[in-house]
Amino acid sequence: MNNVVFFEVQEWEKDALRKAFPDATFVEEKLESANASSYQNAEIISCFIYSSLTKDVIDHMIQLKCIATRSTGFDHIDVPYCKSKSIHVANVPEYGSNTVAEHTFALILSLTRKIYQSINQAKSLVFEHKEIRGIDLYGKTIGIIGIGKIGKQVLRIAKGFGMNVVVFSRSQDDKLSAELGFSYTNLDTLLHTADIVTLHLPLTKETHHIIDRNNILKFKKGSYLLNTARGGLVDTEAIVIGLEQEILEGVGLDVLEEEKELGEEVDILTSQFKKRVNLKNLVFNHILMNHPKVLITPHNAFNSKEALMRIVTTTIENIKGCLEGNCKNYVA
Repeated sequence: MNNVVFFEVQEWEKDALRKAFPDATFVEEKLESANASSYQNAEIISCFIYSSLTKDVIDHMIQLKCIATRSTGFDHIDVPYCKSKSIHVANVPEYGSNTVAEHTFALILSLTRKIYQSINQAKSLVFEHKEIRGIDLYGKTIGIIGIGKIGKQVLRIAKGFGMNVVVFSRSQDDKLSAELGFSYTNLDTLLHTADIVTLHLPLTKETHHIIDRNNILKFKKGSYLLNTARGGLVDTEAIVIGLEQEILEGVGLDVLEEEKELGEEVDILTSQFKKRVNLKNLVFNHILMNHPKVLITPHNAFNSKEALMRIVTTTIENIKGCLEGNCKNYVA
């Protein structure tokens, strides 16, 4: 059996990995220069994003043939140097598109059908219906900002509800538009016409505060805003303004602006995840947390049993492929 070592092993993944590779070594620590010499005979290693696989670390591991990172990102690995050493690098290219999309619609339905208000009212034995009257999704327009893998899944679900779909994206694919039945538009038009606006973008310099204190005023009155992507996409103060001016009828958030910037969703489940808090945003978020038209979940959209198992399953397939000389999800 090749010498396989798993680093940064979390409890939720340990059993499945151990079952697949019973003779492997499992450690909770990350791999770095300080401990690399202890694992110099490893032929295959698997790590998460905190392990720093630099040239120095790789040079310590003289038997290394394959690195299987249990993440989508791989910038913690010196991929060009691995390539020069004929070391295969594999990643987990996708694991939670449908998971996040389903959570997005869970928030949408909870808001539009006033699920939480209805539950609380029933618990109080109040059976008046005026304050819990919702709206149909059928025939409404959903504006999707970002049409990557998650955005496409949201679109498909929306079509199942009989919704009209408009999309804002920096790049446009007419073939995709015709295939999935939606139209592209500019951001201002989307905000002005959509009954529901949902964000599915990475956080970059260009997308930071794509919803801000100015364009929140362009939203259709009585619309809904959803953000299950990254907190920094939306200026928190803009949400407060939208609610105070009765522009927004409901807001669903799985992410908050003061959250530590994340490269990987699963980072949240690790022991090394720490929050950096902006005090101003903390105050605004306290307002949002207690607002009757706002639902906040704790960055949990990615967190399904199936999504986490896809990370483990793909990693196992990547390692077995390497053992069989048929490396999968090869990034170098």
